[in-house]
Amino acid sequence: MNKPDKKTVTIVVEGTEHEWPKGDISYAEVVTLEVPDYAQHPEVTYSVLYKRGHGNKPEGTLVPGASVKVKDGMLFNVSETGQS
Repeated sequence: MNKPDKKTVTIVVEGTEHEWPKGDISYAEVVTLEVPDYAQHPEVTYSVLYKRGHGNKPEGTLVPGASVKVKDGMLFNVSETGQS
């Protein structure tokens, strides 16, 4: 039986499924999945909430500079906070 080199999980960002390598995902990576031109607009801040995470922290908020361990079926909500 062949093992794939890189395991991936399916995460859901604002209702859209994305394959993501097992491990961590950062605030910027989550936002970029939802807002592809995020890097060009660093003045815009987003609120990132997650659910269905790992047992010790199944839900919470991702803040800029932070990351969280991904899990298959994990849900992310990204919304613009409107601050500049």
